[in-house]
Amino acid sequence: QVQVVESGGGLVQAGGSLRLSCVASGRISSFNVLAWYRQAPGKQRELVASIVGSGQISYLDSVKGRFTISTVKTRNMVNLQMTDLKPEDTAVYYCNVRSNAVLSWWGQGTQVTVSS
Repeated sequence: QVQVVESGGGLVQAGGSLRLSCVASGRISSFNVLAWYRQAPGKQRELVASIVGSGQISYLDSVKGRFTISTVKTRNMVNLQMTDLKPEDTAVYYCNVRSNAVLSWWGQGTQVTVSS
């Protein structure tokens, strides 16, 4: 069983930055997809950024150029560096690690609040 823990959320003003970290109990090299999702109040959960096994990285259009997803393999960690934060980025951010189409694990989420 894989455990996933996020950290780094907080309250920042618009234009500020935060770094979110996700640590998985399993080796991240064993997962085919590493991803960050977010869910804002009254909205569906959406995929923010992902890294697939090939190394290909994808971003939600609204965060391109502002967010960066990266890994620290030796620490089983996937990070999300967020810059130029906007109020619309306010959400609970979740880390997800996936082995296949039906097997993945979620963290409990970390709150990011951006004030205007």
